[in-house]
Amino acid sequence: MQKAAFAAMILLLVGCINRKEETLRRSLHRTSGVVRLPAGVVEISSELDLTPGSKDLEIQGHPSGTVIRAAGNFRGRALIVARSASHIRFRNFTIDGNKTQFQKTAGLPPSDTPFAQFTPDNGILVERVGDVTISGVRLRNIAGFAILISSCANVAIENAEVEDSGSKNQTGRNNTTGGILLEEGVIGFRVVDCRLSRIRGNGVWTHSLYRSPRNGYGLIARNVFDTIGRDPIQIGHAYNVLVENNTGTRIGFPHEVVDVEGGGIPAALDTAGNVERCTYSGNRFEEVNGKCIDLDGFHEGKILNNTCINKGSAEDYPHGHYGIVFNNSNPDMTSERVVVSGNTIDGAKFGGIFVIGSRHSIVGNHLRNLNKARCNESGNRFGCLSFPKDPRLLETGIYLGRGAERPAVARHNVITDNEISGYKMKTRCIAAAPGVSLANNLVRNNRCADSVDGP
Repeated sequence: MQKAAFAAMILLLVGCINRKEETLRRSLHRTSGVVRLPAGVVEISSELDLTPGSKDLEIQGHPSGTVIRAAGNFRGRALIVARSASHIRFRNFTIDGNKTQFQKTAGLPPSDTPFAQFTPDNGILVERVGDVTISGVRLRNIAGFAILISSCANVAIENAEVEDSGSKNQTGRNNTTGGILLEEGVIGFRVVDCRLSRIRGNGVWTHSLYRSPRNGYGLIARNVFDTIGRDPIQIGHAYNVLVENNTGTRIGFPHEVVDVEGGGIPAALDTAGNVERCTYSGNRFEEVNGKCIDLDGFHEGKILNNTCINKGSAEDYPHGHYGIVFNNSNPDMTSERVVVSGNTIDGAKFGGIFVIGSRHSIVGNHLRNLNKARCNESGNRFGCLSFPKDPRLLETGIYLGRGAERPAVARHNVITDNEISGYKMKTRCIAAAPGVSLANNLVRNNRCADSVDGP
């Protein structure tokens, strides 16, 4: 008798849960106006799909709190999906992806496939929507991307919180997921005043396929990052983006989630694809297990008054690197006309700035406590001898290279008024790769010194 009563109670409870989910689904069928979400926790078994063609629709959390949670049997591209709509608002509720139920591993999509068509179990997925705002939304335990915006215009993401999100690839490393992704030509976007903590992959990321439209006219500002496995911010395939006044700590942590095999060495501010007329300004990061700023594909832009500080020893940063690195993987760009001014790199594992290309202005930077690895006296303990054709590369404060992914000799650059200190930096301050002439660059008034206390 007791077993029968218990079974009846379970059936009644399941029926109540299902009715709550169905009630929520019906409320989202409307195509305009305000939808007030119910109070409490609503578990869903499949994605909540807004009606295509919706316009002037606002989804609001209940004043006492709303949590939309993935059930153990959830299947879907995202918990909430909005497609082919306009003027959509999401405000003040929580999405719980219940990622402990999703222990699947996944790699990256094929090179011709956007993430929106590949990665399941996202938090909010928005495709082909004009004018969308996500404000005051908290997302946690998301297996895919917390927020995935694809092929949209006029996007505002503000005061969002993302926690404990992202999944792994087949080797147990991060697979880029967990944060906020804007892809496939998002034009006119703002990601501001958000907090992202314990994200396995990238924090805020713009990305497009090589043949797709680039992302443009964006602002990423005043966001706070804590414990990010890949990049807190990556600007990929974009133009006219301002990245300013963001802060973060523990970048490339925990060590075991860094995608070593896939080349996903973290950078506090990363760049990929063809990126032009962008500015990274006033950002500050501490404890970076990787690079401070990667400029792969960056040209005709500005790097101003950013700071990266590492206080530990070389052993504390197994994926530690240079402070600022120029690169040119994308075939459609040329590394030229970049202003690097007023930046502070304190405690890089290797050198301060690796330079390729031409007509850059590298002026008034503070490069302190460089070469924590003590290359090359430490032999190859930290990979110091990994570049036999450039034996001085990892021991030098500012190094002028022949190129990176493609040839691009450092020449016609202005390198002046920089402060450079660290292990033996008095004699290893500025150097050029074999075949590169310092005389073909304007190098003067740089202050070079050994660190008083050592690295």
